[in-house]
Amino acid sequence: MTAPTWIRHLSTARRYAAAAASFFRRPWARRARIGAAVALISIGGVVIGTMLFAHANINVGPFRAEMSISPSIQGGTEVDIPPLGSLHLDSHDGPIHLKVNLASLDQNRTEALIDDPSAISNAGENAVDDVRMGVIRLGVRALGIAVLSAMILAALIFRNVRRVAAAGVTALVVTLGSLGLAAFTLRPDSIAEPRYEGLLVNAPAVVGDARRIADNYGRYADQLQQIVSNVSRLYTTVSTLPVYEPEGNTTRILHVSDLHLNPSSWGLIRTVVQTFDIDAVVDTGDMVDWGSSAETGYASSIPSIGVPYIYVRGNHDSGAIQAAVARQRNAVVLDNSITTVDGLTIAGIGDPEFTPDKSETPAAANADDPATSPLLQSGERLTQTIQQSGKPVDIAMVHDPAMAPPLSGVVPLVLAGHLHHREVSLMAAPTPAPSAASAEPTTSPSSTGAPTQTRLMVEGSTGGAGLRGLEKEEPTPLSLSVLYFDENHQLKAFDDIQLGGTGQSNVEMQRNVIGQESPPTPTPSTS
Repeated sequence: MTAPTWIRHLSTARRYAAAAASFFRRPWARRARIGAAVALISIGGVVIGTMLFAHANINVGPFRAEMSISPSIQGGTEVDIPPLGSLHLDSHDGPIHLKVNLASLDQNRTEALIDDPSAISNAGENAVDDVRMGVIRLGVRALGIAVLSAMILAALIFRNVRRVAAAGVTALVVTLGSLGLAAFTLRPDSIAEPRYEGLLVNAPAVVGDARRIADNYGRYADQLQQIVSNVSRLYTTVSTLPVYEPEGNTTRILHVSDLHLNPSSWGLIRTVVQTFDIDAVVDTGDMVDWGSSAETGYASSIPSIGVPYIYVRGNHDSGAIQAAVARQRNAVVLDNSITTVDGLTIAGIGDPEFTPDKSETPAAANADDPATSPLLQSGERLTQTIQQSGKPVDIAMVHDPAMAPPLSGVVPLVLAGHLHHREVSLMAAPTPAPSAASAEPTTSPSSTGAPTQTRLMVEGSTGGAGLRGLEKEEPTPLSLSVLYFDENHQLKAFDDIQLGGTGQSNVEMQRNVIGQESPPTPTPSTS
């Protein structure tokens, strides 16, 4: 390229630059830049304000629901309903997403409903109207927050009254347009075709019959209002059973078991912990299904319980799962060891068998032989640990009740799981060994030094047996129990709580006072 040619190209570039500069210096171009900046700041303020502050609390029967909206390309509605999971509805189009969380219960409202029996049924019937009014309130709140956020952000950037006002008008138009689009495209029939998340998040191949699971889940769509009424009846049952009134020095322990990777179990546990003022949670194992490293994240919800969490390993829990539980700040893993929680001394040992390939381990031919049964051998090891500790133990925790016989007469209470149904019984007194007269005396487990008659309490499945609970015609109910101990660490009463499995809305509860419960096992009464 010759020098004159290079100079001509440079001159041409300068002319284009001067023309562009002249173009952008024109008044209308400057106004366009300012308008674009105002629009961008306004939309940013709308997004920030909506995400941070566009939420409202409403009362839906006994529920204290939190509703919120957030920017979204696809729109839609998400309804979290512990302990069943969440519903995702294609309810509307537009750039906003509605979320309704029904995770908490308002005890004052449920107690108020008790005084008016007709209000319990009306609570379910009025649930739809309550939600509709909540959505309207949330929309008005979001509109005000969006306009205010946009104006504040514009004031910080432009420091010009006209531009701040323009930002407010823009935010008003954008927010009204988004809410209007959602209202215009509202599809009330979307409740008939929800997308469920929760128990169905695992691969269908794990359990086989995916169609049957989906059909069982579909039964729940027609019973949303009934759940509101039945939760109220649960509190009615509690209030009308004044047989045992816990005193101020009562220790409340929540017994859970066999969560089987149900993500909704944590919401149920948190609700019971808060409602019944629980001091600690004891988990008798089978927290997951397969014991894989991919399942270790399930234990990360333990800190959200907010109270000490005592755990023993089940036959579906691997060493990796046990280690994941031990890493949680409020968790205590017992594996042939003893701990003290709120004055109660608790011993526990993990299941010696790891059999994640089947939901129940068939009894071996030599299951009753202590010399060859690994379950009985584990029970013997825990018995020796308790006796060598030299102090009375109030509770022993095992996963499989087949591990419990060696503990009979050693501790007053044994907690177990594994069977996926509730059983309460008094264990047979241990047969004295022939050499007992000549043997050295061992430390008695009871505070009085007398032999203790042992009560065995087998918990149902707090996770509804996980995905396996949906393979049957009748879903496995979600079960957990509240145990009441007095200042002498003696069990005085227990509440058995049972929620109908997925597809059902019944709630059952029975209060059992020690010495007054019906032998041999309590039978829950439908509330």
